[in-house]
This record gives sequence, structure tokens and C-alpha cells, in this order.
Amino acid sequence: MAGVPVTVFEAGADLSTESRASTFHPPTLDMLDALGAAKPLIAQGLIAPAFQYRTKKDGLLAQFDFDVIADATQHPYRVQAEQSKLTRILLDRLQGHPDFEIAFDSRIEGVAQDASSVTVTTESGGRRQDHTGRWLIGADGASSSVRRALGIEFGGFTWPDRLLVVSTPFDFHAVIPGLTAVNYVADPERWYFLLQIPGLWRVMFLIKEDVTDERIVAHEFAQSLMAGVVPGVSNYEISHTTLYKVHQRVAETFRKGRVFLAGDAAHINNPLGGMGMNGGIHDAVNLTDRLAEVWHGRTDETELDRYDKQRRLVTLETIQTQTIQNKKNLETPGPFADSLRQIAADPKRTYEYLLRVSMISTLRRAAELG
Repeated sequence: MAGVPVTVFEAGADLSTESRASTFHPPTLDMLDALGAAKPLIAQGLIAPAFQYRTKKDGLLAQFDFDVIADATQHPYRVQAEQSKLTRILLDRLQGHPDFEIAFDSRIEGVAQDASSVTVTTESGGRRQDHTGRWLIGADGASSSVRRALGIEFGGFTWPDRLLVVSTPFDFHAVIPGLTAVNYVADPERWYFLLQIPGLWRVMFLIKEDVTDERIVAHEFAQSLMAGVVPGVSNYEISHTTLYKVHQRVAETFRKGRVFLAGDAAHINNPLGGMGMNGGIHDAVNLTDRLAEVWHGRTDETELDRYDKQRRLVTLETIQTQTIQNKKNLETPGPFADSLRQIAADPKRTYEYLLRVSMISTLRRAAELG
């Protein structure tokens, strides 16, 4: 802790256990290491030192190894672990700290501010209560009550396609030689990716059909999709399925007075490349480092303006652009395959590519923005 008192208002009765983001990039692990959270996360996760691109037709196109950028990070690999594991690690570290409090079952119902403070109104068990502090960070997801209370537009669009994640304990390593823990499979009709987490594989499919959500999440529909992953293999054990609408949206500002937006409250994107949760963690570190400096009087409050300038611009320039391109790449495997082969054959381009997909270049770009 940085000596700043913090109260967290959590709408749920406990931390979420939903199957959400599950990829932690190298610079995110560096940040978490500074907080004492990387080692326990790595212990509970799966280290992925490489990732692959494939096509249904041709098989392996290219493999990229994070060892290539070992000079740019203390963690030259991804860690595959559910987001819910990190939240519990962080809560365990904070419990009992005199500067930390978490209030469960506390839903934000209103936000008001003046020149020196912010007041939030929460509802818990039918009882409304006001809480006042110097600043407020709205990290309350894509449907952010804080963002709505401030009237901040959430511009962008929603893809007509949906994404279905099928989780299975099936051992794909046993039937696909040379498979890595992270694999993107391009196809003009139905691309998918295979992503391994401890004890499970998550298989994400693009759903274009005009089919009801109820039909898509049915066992038979999921099995029909899974049957196309490995020829001759069918009747998978399916642990659960999750259907997503896919959005690309960025708030018109990440700061309004003494209130800030971070994570999904500030920006949402398709999950290809694992940039959503990681971008949210990068938001939080960027902002809270500045807030601590201002709190202790080591810098002026104008320093906080740099948060919006840096994080919103890199979200627009890199995260949004890259995730949209990632989707298009998997839908057009011909040109994408040619590009990948050229990158993989050139050490300089491979290095730059890995800096980009690991989000290291995004952080460097933010620093350039001043």
C-alpha cells in the first residue's frame, strides 16, 4: 500500500467467480510482481512461453516465443489463469490493512462532486448511504453505474457476431502434435482459438448464424462446433459454455473532475489478444501511482490529467485498433498467413511484433504521450 486510505464498494455478495479473462501479459506480470501478486498467480496458473497461429486447412503457420523479448520484461511469457484468481490474491494481501476496506453488497446509486470531494450513494440491503472521499475510481465494468451517473458517452459499436466459449477438460495436446497453450486458428467461415488454463481448455468460436442465444448455448450446438476442431474426435466432455456479445467502445473521457474511469468502465473490446483485462490493470497502475503522489503532496493535481491523456489515447491508437485487426486477420487467413510468415522470418520484425502483442509497446507509447 502507498499510505492512501481506500474503500472498495462491491455490488456482489462476494468476489465474482465468473469465467472471464484468463491471459496475463508479460508487462502486467511485471506490474503485479511489484505488488507481490505475480508469484502466487503464477503458482496457480499455467506458464505459456509461446503462442501459435494455425489454419484449419494448412495447420501451423507460425509460432512466436516470448524469450525473444526477454530483455524487455522480467516475465517473458504469458500466464494463463482466471481473473477470479487474481482478485482473491489481491484481497488476501489487503485484508486487515488499516488503509483498506471493502464493502460487499454495496451498489452505486449516485455520484456527486464539488471542487474538493466526491460523494457516492450506495444501496445495501434496502438502505441507502452516502460516502465522501477525495477521488472516485469507477472500475465497475462495461455497464458502469459511475460512468452513467456522470453522463459520459461510451462511443463505439457492437459486432453483429457473437462469441461462444466452450470449456472442456479434453487433452488437445494428445491429439494435436506440437500444440502450445495459446493457439489462434484462422478460417474464413468459422475461426476459433484454443486457450489452455489449469485443468481446462477454453475454445472460443465466432457465431455468425441467425440462431437464438438459447440454441447456441445448448449442449448439442456446442458439440457440433467442437466436432470441427479435431477430425474424428466428437462427444466432448463440456464443463460449461459462455456466450458473449462483442463490443468495441471507449468512453469519451477517462476523467471528469475528481472521478476517473478504468478497465471495462472506460473501454471494452473483443477478447482476441487478451488486451481487455491487461489494459484495465495498466489503467489502474498508471492512475493509482499518480494519485498516491498527489495524495502525499509530492506533485500537483494537474498530474492527474496525464492519466486520461495517456490511457485513453493508447486505448484508441493501439488496443482498439489491434483487437479489431486481430478479428479481421482470423477471418482472412490467406493475406494474414503471408504476413505472419514474413514476420516470423525476420528477427527484427519478430521482436517488434512480440513487443506489440505483449502490450509492451502500448506502455512505451503511453510514456511518449507525456
